[in-house]
Amino acid sequence: MVKVAYVLQELVVAWKFGTGDDPDAFLVAFMLPTFLVYVVAESFHLALVPTYIKLREQEGLKAAQRLVSSTMIWSLGILGFTALFMVITVPLYLPVIARGFSPAKLALTEHLLYILTPIVILKGVAVIGRALLNADEQFVFAAFSPVITPVLAVVFLLLGDKAWGIFPLAAGLIVGTALEVLLVAAALKKRGIGLHLKWYGFDPHMRQVASQYLPMVVGAFLMGSTTLVDQSMAAMLSPGSVAALNYGSKVVAFPLYLGATALGIAVVPYFSQMIAQADWVGVRHTLSRYLGLIFAITVPLTIILIIFSKPLVQVLFQRGLFTTQDTHSVAVIQGFYALQLPFYIAGILVVRLISSIQANQILMEAAFYNLLSNVILNYLFLHYIGVSGIALSTAIVYLLSFVYCWFRLKKQMPKLE
Repeated sequence: MVKVAYVLQELVVAWKFGTGDDPDAFLVAFMLPTFLVYVVAESFHLALVPTYIKLREQEGLKAAQRLVSSTMIWSLGILGFTALFMVITVPLYLPVIARGFSPAKLALTEHLLYILTPIVILKGVAVIGRALLNADEQFVFAAFSPVITPVLAVVFLLLGDKAWGIFPLAAGLIVGTALEVLLVAAALKKRGIGLHLKWYGFDPHMRQVASQYLPMVVGAFLMGSTTLVDQSMAAMLSPGSVAALNYGSKVVAFPLYLGATALGIAVVPYFSQMIAQADWVGVRHTLSRYLGLIFAITVPLTIILIIFSKPLVQVLFQRGLFTTQDTHSVAVIQGFYALQLPFYIAGILVVRLISSIQANQILMEAAFYNLLSNVILNYLFLHYIGVSGIALSTAIVYLLSFVYCWFRLKKQMPKLE
């Protein structure tokens, strides 16, 4: 349902703006806060949850609350610093990332970036809060709470004056994310866990979180940089290329979100619990069973998406300022993006197990190889097939990433057992 709401948001944006300068500028501006949230907050909760569950199981809820309180101070400090750094250094990096933009388009991107800055802190807190709900197996509320953000974004877009351009979308996302934080905090309070800001010292549990966080944040930075590379290289091409790349990923993102995000969120607490109990038979059974299910479902789905790529784009996007020419280019991009489905979702399962056994250095290494291969393949394919080559490069990168993580995990498991 959350993903349906986000697709609805994209449909409204496509209807009102097509593949013009406004969505290009917004996507580049929104990419940077999203990248920081991914690097700082997503990495943080993956480092926190295994230790939190182990502490809760062995020492009780009060000890777990102390860990949460201390880590919230730490995470807010990191989020605040990165948001401030992002704003101060805008004149240095934005002309490089958006070097294909005209001066007016670059100025619009800069204004949108400043407006979207609060997203870094708000979304970061929401991500950590939802991770704690998931750790308590409160999956339903944690899954539904983000729906308010795209819904409000659509409302703001529909009610906004045409003269305001794409700015109502930014305002709707900020208001929606703020409400999301309030809802998550209230749900945690009912579970006996508060997002309190109190420092209990850098005890052994905090040191354990920190030791796992460093390789995770480096790995997330490298992996998230692939998106920055993709968007900035698309910005070098003809106007509308960034928007076309974005639209081409949306239909594929639907099964990715349902499969990878849902599975990735749900499996971490169970993997962590089995590992805390040394149930290695259960770990192996869960891994092999779900890998088999993933490939059995996603391979046929990939074939269907490739065959029906153009009709899907026509039905979803071709209206208003979104033309038949846009449909053709987006359909090709969408077909290439679909190739990543089996390997992306299977990779998420393997990555979550690696995170649960606290071998995050493997993920850091994999992320470095992903970024390197992404840059090389992007340059190679851009030369021959244009912006759709970025989508093909992404699919190959996730194939290579899955293979690397799978073999590293197979070597690591016997040592742990």
